[in-house]
Amino acid sequence: MHPTMTALLPLCQLPAGGLGRVRQLNGQPEFCQRVREMGFGELAFVTKVSGTGTILCQVNGTRIALSHDAAKNILVEQLGRR
Repeated sequence: MHPTMTALLPLCQLPAGGLGRVRQLNGQPEFCQRVREMGFGELAFVTKVSGTGTILCQVNGTRIALSHDAAKNILVEQLGRR
């Protein structure tokens, strides 16, 4: 890995209060399109509010609950904590 690149982790593994930037969406094209429509497009900033089974996130000023399976297909670059 290039030294300036940050490892990507699934949104479900971001710690509560953690701030991340969406870098990659995995899964079926329909899933990727749907989460983009919800605001989880590549380069969007997302804060994980809480959760392990159901993940509560804040994106574009809106709180959204995602299943663990959905959150594991959204890969983020961890930026810090809010």
